[in-house]
Amino acid sequence: MNATLDGDVVRARGDARQRFHDARGYGRADGPDVTLARVEAAHLLYRGDLDSVSGMDFRAFFRDSVASEPSFAARFLVYADLRERGFYLAPVRDGWPGSASGPGGDAGNDGGADADILVFERGEKPGGPVAHRVRVVGEREELTTADLVGRTLAVVDEESEVSYFGCEAGGGFDGRTEYDLPADVEADLLDDRVVCWSPPAALYESAFYGQPVSGRDDADVDALQLSLLEAADLATRGAVDIDADAVIERGHEVEGERFDRRLSVYRELRDRGVVPKTGYKFGADFRTYDAVESVAELPHSECLVRVVTPDHRFHPRELALDVRLAGGVRKRMVFALAGDDSNDYLTVERLTP
Repeated sequence: MNATLDGDVVRARGDARQRFHDARGYGRADGPDVTLARVEAAHLLYRGDLDSVSGMDFRAFFRDSVASEPSFAARFLVYADLRERGFYLAPVRDGWPGSASGPGGDAGNDGGADADILVFERGEKPGGPVAHRVRVVGEREELTTADLVGRTLAVVDEESEVSYFGCEAGGGFDGRTEYDLPADVEADLLDDRVVCWSPPAALYESAFYGQPVSGRDDADVDALQLSLLEAADLATRGAVDIDADAVIERGHEVEGERFDRRLSVYRELRDRGVVPKTGYKFGADFRTYDAVESVAELPHSECLVRVVTPDHRFHPRELALDVRLAGGVRKRMVFALAGDDSNDYLTVERLTP
């Protein structure tokens, strides 16, 4: 079967609707005919289901499409990969299934803004429930938070392999740690940390603030070393007798305005009943515990948290590194977007569609 290129779409006639659209979910039905996006037509050419498009074979049409549409080669690779995985797909464009103006679309929801391909739930044809809104990028591109939230990121690397990442708003925290804080425990600001003298045992054992000066295995904690973040948080809550402003100023001396962002996230997590501890060993700002009953029976931490600014531009290689490391130690990777007035969270995980 031959088809015709008409602007940025391809028209296929004859029994094309029955063969391609009705049976296999390609394109947009136009009476007995079918209109195909370039990526769909290229896939049909590649499979041999179309003989030519306006006289062009797959090689000629692919070259023409790469010259006509930005990032066409990457989108074709992802489209072909997802088709091989058994999904019905639709490119995100007006009139196509799943878009706001297409079959199954919702006029109040475009179904895929900032996405390139809609992937319908397994067994569902185009127009049915959407499983993934896929954004296709190359490994060297940069992305904003808006590019990621609610999307499945398909990264095409330099060897044309595809990796998928799910990006969802929120951190998935389930804070259930409960404790009572003391008041006005004596403490000294010493260099880049604070030492808390004769603290009540529960401050470490139940609330998991600090580390004993004599080592974490010492049952008799007579002095507790606090990070500047922990000390600033406790000073603000009146738990330690030290000037909170002095601790924060020392934090600024140590790491500049980044300290404020990290402190904001630290405080919010504590308010949610989550215990944040340093994530240095994992290359992150924090590792987090949802439920701590006692340090003696400490569970595994659930998340790694990296604190960034709301306008942070994510690099796919950065995402791959962080997510791979988090997955390797059985944790979720969460990015805390620390703003001036509030914090948002983005969870990114590796997917296999």
